[in-house]
Amino acid sequence: MYNWHDLTFFLELARLGRLTPAARRLSVDYTTVSRRIAELEKSLGVSLFERRSEGFVMTSDGHRLFAIAEKMEVLSFEITESTQEATVEPAGKVRLATMEGIAAFYLSRKLKDFHDLHPNITVELVTERYLLNLTKREADVSLSFMPPAGPRLTVDKIGQFGLGLFASREYLDRRGVPLNINDLNEHDFVDYVSDMVEIENVHWLLDVLDPENVVFRSTSMAAQQRAAASGFGIALLPFFSAKTDPALIQVLPNKVLVKRDLWLSAHEDTEYLARIKALLRFLREALSQDSDYLNELA
Repeated sequence: MYNWHDLTFFLELARLGRLTPAARRLSVDYTTVSRRIAELEKSLGVSLFERRSEGFVMTSDGHRLFAIAEKMEVLSFEITESTQEATVEPAGKVRLATMEGIAAFYLSRKLKDFHDLHPNITVELVTERYLLNLTKREADVSLSFMPPAGPRLTVDKIGQFGLGLFASREYLDRRGVPLNINDLNEHDFVDYVSDMVEIENVHWLLDVLDPENVVFRSTSMAAQQRAAASGFGIALLPFFSAKTDPALIQVLPNKVLVKRDLWLSAHEDTEYLARIKALLRFLREALSQDSDYLNELA
């Protein structure tokens, strides 16, 4: 008879494909994951993974077990939820994945309000240049600039934010203020590192122009903003971040306006959990109430 607890190790390795990330998620040593998988395979009498250079790849038996184990995981979540009193305050960790800029300049502040409402829920705010995979449980909730793809995801467009061109007063005094789109060809720009942009929707300057003279590039939106504020050149920045730096002045305010959608996502298997429902509800309400803040400079 197999050990039920070994299925937890199996699910994490199946989702992540490598021992070390799975061990980190489970807060154990990687040798423990390897040992528990070996014991599960021995007790079931099948091989669940092929060990390859790129990691652990499920066999056909592994795929069949994965479908069953995921259903068991969902049922275990339901048992926990159904046995809790309705009046019990939601508790636990929720991992929220998003982009660096909105995390640093908007969400980190708003999540203080969420903590005040739900002090027993700890939000882990994760930022990456690519969309984390909710199906593989790399995150519980995603707030992204494009809808993520994957099976059994609930994906809702819940808002927008605006972007504009910004530069410092020192730069504009030195190089002149652009009066129209064509004038931008004579100016220096701050932009992303093109070949490291994982999500095309983030390379928003291309909505305005493909600048000939880029004097500074960074994968970090925050670094781009600081570079523009220091006088490097012109950058296309979200209003929610640019308005936090008084050194920045909007360029061509009535001629350049870029919009990006905001998509909120969760996995169907876990979105009903009290702590995840609480965060989803809070984000929907916050982004609705802050629509003007996100879309206007004032």
